[in-house]
Order: sequence, then structure tokens, then C-alpha cells
Amino acid sequence: MNFILNNSSYGLIKTNLGEKMKFVKWVYRIAGIYGLLVLFPQYFLETQNGIDYPPPINHPEYYYGFIGVALAWQFVLLLISTDPIKYRLLMPISVLEKFSYSFAVIILYFQDKIFIPVLAVGIIDLLLGILFIISFIKLENKLAGTLNERV
Repeated sequence: MNFILNNSSYGLIKTNLGEKMKFVKWVYRIAGIYGLLVLFPQYFLETQNGIDYPPPINHPEYYYGFIGVALAWQFVLLLISTDPIKYRLLMPISVLEKFSYSFAVIILYFQDKIFIPVLAVGIIDLLLGILFIISFIKLENKLAGTLNERV
């Protein structure tokens, strides 16, 4: 359910939700910080990843491209955490970001193409995606309740 909020109602609704949005804000903040901590060091680990998880990376443009795009998404998650109401329409897309990686990793694991540490990261992304869905539902329910109170 989508709501169109004008500027005057936006401030009132945001104020009314204040304490209730902490869960949503923290989920996105933690996910963004976690992603930055996990992804940024990968820029310096190309060679080591090739040693630990053979074969060596032979298409570095894909490796660095993935890291760059994934890092950009962590900043989107942090942006959502600053104002979930304003950026709520990015929330379903953030679920897609988490699920696209986690589902691929799970499938690759069952095909014996990746190692368990990579699967673990994929499962963490799956759990974060589920938390994003819960956050979106909570936010939409709270928005609906707040709008109904105003009518």
C-alpha cells in the first residue's frame, strides 16, 4: 500500500512514528555498517581470495565491479536508515539486493561451486533481506495506522 504525503502531513506523521521506527532505522543502519566492514577490505584481498578460494580471480573487472556496486548499496542502506518514511520505496529494492546475492550463493553451494565461508555471508544477506521485509511491513502498517488516526 503506497501513500502520497504532502509536506505538511509528512512532518506530523514522522513525529507520530518517532519511537516506533527505531527497529527499522537500526536494521538498515546495522546492515549498511556491516556491509561496509565486510566489503571495503575486499578491495585489498584479490590475490588472497584467489589463494584461499581457488582458482585465482581471472576477471578482476567483475570482482572490483561487484565490490563497487555492493558498496554503493551499503550507502543506500545507510540513507534509508536516516529517514525510512522518505526512502521507504527503496526498501523493496534493498530486499532484491540482498536476495539476489543470497539465493545465488545458496544455489552455487549446492552445486559445490563455493566454499562454506561464502555461504555464511550469503545466509547473513538472506537474514538481512528478511529483516528488510519485516521492516517494510512494520513501516507500512504504522503509516496506515497514523494516516487512519488523522482522518
